Amino acid sequence: MIDDGRRHAVAASLQAVRARIDAACAACGREPGEVRLVAVSKFHDDASVRAAFDAGQRAFGENYVQELCAKSAALADCSGIEWHVIGHLQRNKARDVVARAAMVHTVDSARLAAALDRQCAEQGRSLPVLVQVNVGAESQKSGCAPDELSAVLDACAGLSHVRVRGLMTVPPETDEAAESLRYFEMLATLRDAHGGRSALPELSMGMTHDLEHAVRAGATLVRVGTAIFGARAHPSPAGER
Repeated sequence: MIDDGRRHAVAASLQAVRARIDAACAACGREPGEVRLVAVSKFHDDASVRAAFDAGQRAFGENYVQELCAKSAALADCSGIEWHVIGHLQRNKARDVVARAAMVHTVDSARLAAALDRQCAEQGRSLPVLVQVNVGAESQKSGCAPDELSAVLDACAGLSHVRVRGLMTVPPETDEAAESLRYFEMLATLRDAHGGRSALPELSMGMTHDLEHAVRAGATLVRVGTAIFGARAHPSPAGER
């Protein structure tokens, strides 16, 4: 259960984030409907997710498959809820992910894409995915290198059930949100070099502190957790801040 104060706080915070997205779109001449919010719910309880759902949010991002499984079961009555995988994914978790995820943002290799494709074939579904690119060349972060992107996209093109919808990135952490802009622009440039919007319509980038810069660079999906749910009880891995 969640008390009324917490419920109202989540709803108000969600409304404030949506207002930020709308303002960022207006500032660069984009329509608000071009940018979709993924509410990052990792390390937050089921009741908080339900509060956001009741306030109209439908897409939620999880980093860990175990947490995804638990929450999707607990919130199975929330018709229309979508689970997005936004954390590093191991191939041995493909079965559970395919059974639950509306989208995987973190495909970073041909082998992972193939594992997901095999599970899709077994479960009789297709799966939209994004290829994660490590634009900052950080050794501690997942994602293919920019010069590996072509090979990953080519491998995915040969699969029957995995559908690449775009690209995703997590920029280097910085105290200055504006410094993220160049990394977001790098991802947009990579998209343009690999078929453009018609081939890769989605760009997943931007978090609590830098979503305005992501929208300016062309984000279609922003991943926001802290500004909606508050600080987490556990350290936050790369994916959302």
